[in-house]
Amino acid sequence: MAMTKQLPRPVAESWDWQRFGRCRQADADPDAFFHPIGERDPARSRRTARAKALCTRCPVLRRCREYALSTREPYGIWGGLDEHEREQLLAARRVA
Repeated sequence: MAMTKQLPRPVAESWDWQRFGRCRQADADPDAFFHPIGERDPARSRRTARAKALCTRCPVLRRCREYALSTREPYGIWGGLDEHEREQLLAARRVA
C-alpha cells in the first residue's frame, strides 16, 4: 500500500518534476508502465523492458525513483525499477 502521508505537499514545486519525465512524452506508451490484470511472461518481460528503456534516457529518473521509494509505490515501473526491485532496494537500505 502506498504511504500517502509521506507524499509531498500538494504544491506545484513538489510535483513539477513529473512534467519532464520521458513517460510523459508523445512517443511513450503509458500502458508499458503498469501491468494489465492477468499478464504473464513473456509479455510482462517485454512490456517492462520497453518501460525501463524509456527510463534510462529520462532526465528525472533519480527524482522519480526516490519518489517511488519514499512513498512505497506498490505498482508499476518508477525510476527504472519494478515493484520487486524497489522492495529489494528498500530492504537493503533497512539492513545498511
